[in-house]
Amino acid sequence: MAGALLEHVNGERAVVLVFVSLVAFSVPLSLFLEAFALSLLTVSALLVEISAESSAAAPLLLRRFRTRPGASSGILLGAVTLPTVMLSRLIQLSRALPRHDNGIEELSYLGMQYWNVSTSCFAVLIFLRFLLQHSPTNASSFCLRGCQALVYSSVSAVPYLVTCYLAMKSNENWILRNNMLCLLCYGIATVMFIQHILRTFPSCASFGEALLVSSGLVLYFGDMLARTISKMDFLLLSSKRNVHVNGARGEIATVIQGVLLGLFLVPVFYKSILRIWLYFTTLGKQRSQEVEERSNRGIGSAIVFYASLLVMLAILVPAWMYFVQDFHMHPLLWVLNFVVTDPLKRIALCMYWVSVICVSVLRFYDISKNSKTERILLRKYYHLVAVLMFVPALLYQPAFLDLAFGAALAVFLVLEMIRVWKIWPLGNLIHQFMNAFTDHRDSEILIVSHFSLLLGCALPKWMSSGFNDRPLAPFAGILSLGIGDTMASMVGHKYGVLRWSKTGKKTVEGTAAGITSVLAACSVLLPLLASSGYIISQHWASLLIAVTVSGLLEACTAQLDNAFIPLVFYSLLCL
Repeated sequence: MAGALLEHVNGERAVVLVFVSLVAFSVPLSLFLEAFALSLLTVSALLVEISAESSAAAPLLLRRFRTRPGASSGILLGAVTLPTVMLSRLIQLSRALPRHDNGIEELSYLGMQYWNVSTSCFAVLIFLRFLLQHSPTNASSFCLRGCQALVYSSVSAVPYLVTCYLAMKSNENWILRNNMLCLLCYGIATVMFIQHILRTFPSCASFGEALLVSSGLVLYFGDMLARTISKMDFLLLSSKRNVHVNGARGEIATVIQGVLLGLFLVPVFYKSILRIWLYFTTLGKQRSQEVEERSNRGIGSAIVFYASLLVMLAILVPAWMYFVQDFHMHPLLWVLNFVVTDPLKRIALCMYWVSVICVSVLRFYDISKNSKTERILLRKYYHLVAVLMFVPALLYQPAFLDLAFGAALAVFLVLEMIRVWKIWPLGNLIHQFMNAFTDHRDSEILIVSHFSLLLGCALPKWMSSGFNDRPLAPFAGILSLGIGDTMASMVGHKYGVLRWSKTGKKTVEGTAAGITSVLAACSVLLPLLASSGYIISQHWASLLIAVTVSGLLEACTAQLDNAFIPLVFYSLLCL
């Protein structure tokens, strides 16, 4: 079996296996069960990916789910990325236990989050394996079909479940029965959510990208649900001993979480009110999809949308934050108070951001309309703009940058809803503007590039809140996307000769330029961080490994690199 596996290990899979191995072999003895579970997850994901990409199984899955054209399944990368990030963070926190006052509670909370996301990914693999059981005979010698698929699923699932049981039982702070039920709920929710994503947004994402998004959102909003249930004193999940419900959370994270919850509920709220409105305006006799689509473009539906948005963010979200999060101040007033607390620096930073955005957007939009420059290069200029905007803020106003990332994400979500639903009067204008910056990974249904760039820069910073003994970790997204990816594309496009594959466009010269540029940027950043009072504990050998592995993954993967590369780089920087 091992020999057959090696025959199917291509460049992307090899880099992913190296990435997981680096993290797994760095764990202390106290995290052995987590590392073992990650190994089982990796092997299972590799088996499922090889089977899913076989000549006979691929059409079966494509008939059920329309994934992004031209991309591999990405199941292995999507399944292991988020659990490996969590395990890297656990390794980092375990180093801090002797000198970190709240380390045990935070470690327990993050440990439960690790098992939640790991189980979510494993549940999706079992679901895909179940689908592949019905695939026809494949010419591939390693095709897993029929009873063989069931056997291999059981071989990987049974030890994984045993590992989960042992992990739950070994921690005295967890209620075994309730946490096992919680893991089951996370798994089922993720399976349902990934199907919803792939069916609602066809041709917008690969399996791996959809798995990363679905597991991340289920983890994030599952935490909200657990906190809400805890506050309402429902079930045994509300026990105060259950630290994954009562984990500490800062004010900025609370504000961001509340606003994002409201924005994700806006579509449900808006569609419900719109259907009721259509029912009465058409007397319940002429309701159809065509009528609803036409109504989306009308002034009446626009009023309903903006009213839904206002009610959700101005009334319902603050009420939820007040009763569940004990946040006794309106979030908008809190944000204004936070800005004026240090007005000279923060208002000046806002003015700097607005100036950079206006100049760059107007300039690049004009170039995209009138220039023959390839769109991929034009998009990389925005990566450089992200460096200009975020590096000064990350050095001198890191807390304010956390809030700014959340505000930008909220604005992007609102604009995308307006664009997708063609809400009057901005829907068509936003759609025409955004189309000037899209590429083959975007579609008419959903434009994801700006989301992936923003979240790629924001997630390493958000995850570095609290204890962080690796000062370069918050810069993982900015370094990998703003500098490494940009230089790799530009140098590879202009000077690249040696290609990594016959069908791909990425070159050895571009990859070398990306790795070298990130190392050069780190050599500049480290003295700046040292002069700002940070204790530099990042060894150059480990930094070189982290930069090289993330650079090679960017060269080999066909997935959305803005989503995966920052997380991989962040994980390796935490070791």
